[in-house]
Amino acid sequence: MIKTQDLTKVYGSLHAVKNLNLDLSEGDLFGFIGPNGSGKTTTMRILATLLQPTWGEASVCGHSIYTHPKEIRRLIGYMPDFFGVYDDMRVIEYLEFFAAAYRIRGPARRKVCNDTLELVELGYKRDELVTSLSRGMTQRLGLARVLLHDPKVLLLDEPASGLDPRARIEMRGLLKELRKLGKTIMVSSHILPELADICNKVGIIERGVLKFNGTVSDLMKQIRRRTRLQIAVVGDLEPAARLMEQSTFVENVGLGDGYIEVTLAENVTDYSDLPTMLIDAGFKLTLFKEDELNLETAFMALTKGVTA
Repeated sequence: MIKTQDLTKVYGSLHAVKNLNLDLSEGDLFGFIGPNGSGKTTTMRILATLLQPTWGEASVCGHSIYTHPKEIRRLIGYMPDFFGVYDDMRVIEYLEFFAAAYRIRGPARRKVCNDTLELVELGYKRDELVTSLSRGMTQRLGLARVLLHDPKVLLLDEPASGLDPRARIEMRGLLKELRKLGKTIMVSSHILPELADICNKVGIIERGVLKFNGTVSDLMKQIRRRTRLQIAVVGDLEPAARLMEQSTFVENVGLGDGYIEVTLAENVTDYSDLPTMLIDAGFKLTLFKEDELNLETAFMALTKGVTA
């Protein structure tokens, strides 16, 4: 559905996007992650045919951005990170205005607008002024606008930006629902743990260069080659820590805040003998778990916090 090959955008000596290669299939929910200024918005604007690349290829739904931009625009819904609304319009009027721009006419227009409002859970606000909506509701209205013509592909640039926790949860649920409807979605965000929960693929970009592109589980495997454990026992931790240091499976032992942090040797995944060692030595275990990686940790490990 979305394919790029060596996609590049250059401003003078600055590479906003450099040799970007993506391949998203139908039904993918792709999380596009990167620091501010890393090239996420530039990539989305190119895919939305709003910006010409310097070189490279890109296609959406099989259509080239160079030769068939009009066809692409009929098939996508692009929601920028900041978009304007007409404050003096009511919610239903706002949607009907854009539905008319999509050439949806007659009774079908009102039905499409009402159905879309229900999908984004704004039906109860249909007769309210747009200016009365909260930030979260405005974001949902913006999403409703790009859904009016039933696009196959959604390009959502920071849709959860500035939302409170409840609104972010609601947006996450809405994105899951849209994926169930068969939409292919590219979404950029800085709310990393939530992307891990909803996306089947992620890409990490920094200074215009794609550092990683694949599944969340593959990302975790790439970042961590050594398993870390958190262990706690009743009483003093230091004797238990010294015992762990004697194991051939263990590479490093340190003391955390109320627990022992054990790093296993590279590629060691079976650590079932360690709790047995502690119990046989008379220690009473109160905690024994693997220190899980999350998307935020992986992002920090792959990026340096610099922009283009």
